[in-house]
Amino acid sequence: MRRQLVRRLTEAGLDNAALEARWLVEQVAGATADPSLPIAPEGMARLEDFTMRRLSGEPLWRVIGEREFWGLPFRLSPETLEPRPDSETLIEAALALLGPRRTEPLAILDLGTGTGCLLIAMLDECPAAQGLGLDLSPGACETARANALANGVGGRCEIRQGRWTQGLDGRFDLILSNPPYIPSREIAGLAREVREHDPLLALDGGIDGLEPYRIFALTLGEHLAPGGLLVLEIGAGQEADVVALMREAGWVARATRHDLGGHPRALIFALH
Repeated sequence: MRRQLVRRLTEAGLDNAALEARWLVEQVAGATADPSLPIAPEGMARLEDFTMRRLSGEPLWRVIGEREFWGLPFRLSPETLEPRPDSETLIEAALALLGPRRTEPLAILDLGTGTGCLLIAMLDECPAAQGLGLDLSPGACETARANALANGVGGRCEIRQGRWTQGLDGRFDLILSNPPYIPSREIAGLAREVREHDPLLALDGGIDGLEPYRIFALTLGEHLAPGGLLVLEIGAGQEADVVALMREAGWVARATRHDLGGHPRALIFALH
């Protein structure tokens, strides 16, 4: 079955046909299944459904229904972005800057939480921390709550519907965000798998892609605890513009972290 699936995916022009075929077969047969045994009829039907969805252009991880981030599984929904390896740069940056503070009872805020991957990964690494995740989408909030429970941090994680900092109170030792940062005019030119399957709400950053950062620059200062850190994900070519916006509002640029491809991905700010 795997060999047949490799052939079908290859004929459709998919670059990683062998790897994708293995993942899809493992979803219906199990990763430790005996290859000498046949797949049950219901498994065959499920595999065919997966295959047709993939051949129609649906991203692999959306077909499977979850994706790993920071070694943890995250369920996906139509209202959430797929967690991507480049966003792990924010976790690496935050943990490096926190150092021994990661064992303290920190308060963590994640703006535009989506699947909850940033917040949940940090709570997994910081066992005494409490977290709040905000997202405008009710569907995303439901998905994040389910992911928090599935990853064992539901008791330390609150997910709330809200638009950025509107109605937000309290101060936080660490604020994280992977906001929408694609300029509106560029949405139509994105890859089909992104354009047709990722939620527009999580992609569109306004005319120049910087709208969320302007809000952050002006409003997050009152929500950062003394000695706190702000870690923001950015898109290609946005480092200078985002740093300028934040500095104009009184923030201090502490560091830049690069992703797996060597591109600036995480910007770290403080108030002093």
